[in-house]
Amino acid sequence: MQRKLQLAAVAFACLISAIPAHPQARTGDAATIARRNAIEQELESIATIERKVMVPMRDGKRMQADIYRPKDESKKYPVIFSRTPYNFNYWDIALGAPRDMTAALDAVKHGYAYIEMNERGRYFSEGDYDILGVPLTDSDDEFDWMTALPWSTGKVGLIGCSSTAEWQLNVASRGNKALATIIPESYGAGVGRVGPYYEQGNWFRGGAVQMLFATWLYDAGLQTNEAKPNFPPNTSQQALVEAAKWWDLNAHPPMVDWTKALAHLPEKDLLAAVGAPKGIYADNTPSGQRGMIERTPNDPAWYKGGLWNDSMHINVPGLWMMTWYDVSVAPNLAAYNFVRSTASPEVANEQYAIIAPVPHCSYKRAQEHTIVGERDLGDARLDYDALTFGWFDHFLKGEDNGLLAKTPKVRYYTMGLSKWQSSDTWPPKEAKPVTFYLTSTGRANSLAGDGTLATAAQPKDAADKFLYDPMNPVPTRGGGFCCMGADLKPGAVDQRPLEARDDVLVYSTSPLSEGMEVTGTVDVTLYVSSDAKDTDFTVKLIDVLPDGTAYNIDENIQRARYREGYNQPPVWMEKDKVYKITFQPMQTSNYFAPGDELRVEISSSNFPRYDRNLNTGGNNYDETKGVVAHNQVHHSTQYPSTITLSVVKH
Repeated sequence: MQRKLQLAAVAFACLISAIPAHPQARTGDAATIARRNAIEQELESIATIERKVMVPMRDGKRMQADIYRPKDESKKYPVIFSRTPYNFNYWDIALGAPRDMTAALDAVKHGYAYIEMNERGRYFSEGDYDILGVPLTDSDDEFDWMTALPWSTGKVGLIGCSSTAEWQLNVASRGNKALATIIPESYGAGVGRVGPYYEQGNWFRGGAVQMLFATWLYDAGLQTNEAKPNFPPNTSQQALVEAAKWWDLNAHPPMVDWTKALAHLPEKDLLAAVGAPKGIYADNTPSGQRGMIERTPNDPAWYKGGLWNDSMHINVPGLWMMTWYDVSVAPNLAAYNFVRSTASPEVANEQYAIIAPVPHCSYKRAQEHTIVGERDLGDARLDYDALTFGWFDHFLKGEDNGLLAKTPKVRYYTMGLSKWQSSDTWPPKEAKPVTFYLTSTGRANSLAGDGTLATAAQPKDAADKFLYDPMNPVPTRGGGFCCMGADLKPGAVDQRPLEARDDVLVYSTSPLSEGMEVTGTVDVTLYVSSDAKDTDFTVKLIDVLPDGTAYNIDENIQRARYREGYNQPPVWMEKDKVYKITFQPMQTSNYFAPGDELRVEISSSNFPRYDRNLNTGGNNYDETKGVVAHNQVHHSTQYPSTITLSVVKH
């Protein structure tokens, strides 16, 4: 059998060796090709490179890794480790050049070994893929393998963004002696439950499904074991490198028009409808848990995978990076605060946070004029390389470089002021709550209505009524998300086209006579009623400029069935009975300048950012027909619907 596998691998290598070394490149990429080639040449000149090293796990499955380390054999080196579900295979077939090896080059230049590894079941790593790379024992096996390498100092630091960051949290809670520090960037999909947030890796928001994972898992679901060759242990490195070219040619999923695909009902068949094979979205996971779309926010299955939750203590120094227009900055900050409050005193003092004003994983894309969506947020650049390598030098090399003493615990960018600020805590201690009350005469529908934000509640209720039809939802327009296809762009986008709809309630202050910095928690409480058993309520915080441009700052949603808690059975609404709905806290830092208006939008949908509530009280994920809900927002001294902001006085 072994001989047959060897012959099969040789035949496969011969087959793919016919692939042109430099296939047709994308038009206009000559500069990129030249830069990539130059990086690769410099890397080869200073680094010992081992690609497609197959690392055995305790169950015999092998994970593929690329290793880059300084050529000087007289020293030992700490490891910067990046484990990922994403494609880091050496060759970019579409460009006809190496992939961008900047991260490896920078690490080697700074005196580190840099190891990239694919999670179990991704690309040429063996086994079955499950989100965040379970089983968690893989991480211990990987750390043990790295520390046993003859050139290793035995210290490992983790870095990465998005899913390359999200696995770090659960792994850090395991206490492996090799792990010296973590730098998770945009790590929200690794946070299962923390405090009031039961997002389960950003799968939910307020009990509604965040639909970005349908698009993300489309690619992940196509990477099945049957799609990739299985190489015997003694397969040549060159054959494995060539296999990376084969992967790029053969494993790209077909393009999908997500604006249409995400509207498919029933929701559980959404991926099957675009030709995706079975996968963890709607089918049982490799560990035998129910498909993700069928779970509730507190389903036991969420606690058996790779997610971190607040029953797991992290006692490792961390540099936590977040962004205001990411998928989940509020749970991210809650996780940061939780670690600061539960780690040992020394390690609690070694937790630092950065909050940038950009979309998901876009830290280094900030410019002198950082445009996020449509809004110019000013010069949001930061020297992340100096910060991260200074951090690693301290925790992996033991250098007393003074970085921690001169770095604020929390560094955050205030939009509107266009500047970086700092604090010892989040929220800043000087932030004080300021409450505004929703008021109207019952006609807050659209921007043409009479909804206002006042400093006191009105005496009598004049409920604002609107019709929510799940077949005609309010479309997503900007916001904090990622991975939703080319037609949906995150960030700050003028909301006035949506404010023309009668199913959007609009409440605004008068133009502000003095500027107001909102930095910290934003809490929203609504008193609502409906003729449906279940429905959703959405909220947006808006900064309205003097010319009328209405930029979204943050948004939220709450599914009514979970109003009594995510760890409680669903509770249904009785017709026209008034219920208190408390949204999970939002977080931001935005300066409302003199002349600006502060605005709140209320509706029942934000699609496809969140899935539609079909209003039936059923499972939602397996239904094809919805019912129209007649929803009301009440506001009075009896029903004080409010927004409470954290305001920093200037």
